[in-house]
Amino acid sequence: MIKEVIIVEGRDDEASISRAVEATTIATHGFGIKKETFDLIEKAYIERGLIIFTDPDFAGEKIRKRLQEKFPKSKHAYLTRNEANKNGDIGIENATAESIIEALSKARCTIIENKIEFTMQDMIKYKLAGASEASKNREGIGKILGIGYGNAKEFVNRLNQYGVKREEFEKIWTSFMHQKP
Repeated sequence: MIKEVIIVEGRDDEASISRAVEATTIATHGFGIKKETFDLIEKAYIERGLIIFTDPDFAGEKIRKRLQEKFPKSKHAYLTRNEANKNGDIGIENATAESIIEALSKARCTIIENKIEFTMQDMIKYKLAGASEASKNREGIGKILGIGYGNAKEFVNRLNQYGVKREEFEKIWTSFMHQKP
């Protein structure tokens, strides 16, 4: 049983989570989160903690940011768009149980004190910005680290926000680059 309550977008997401793990879930039912739902999420946040696990699309990121503002000590879990895609439909409900378990196992907390470990110069150095393969590299490394996909600016923010250490990053980056065809 997962201690934290997992916040997802809809009922189908809740069903997918329950097929993968034993956990309590709350669905936001989209961006227009009702007051009763916010109250329920707040109670869960105080009593058990939260894992925000929204769809890897524009709407999911907007919901994630809104929840992060209100519940800053929440953990975050991410799926790649490929893991959440079924016939062009992007959502947690389309992911395999294995992908859901892996994403939840890599859930990370936001670090409150904003320490800058990585800069945009690092993104260029590690071919995560300004290179033809930068987008694919961010997607692959984001999956391994459990911080999700983002453009270069968002990616460097997530590296810092989730407290990724340079040593951990360099080890993963080296391994990732050696596995590429």
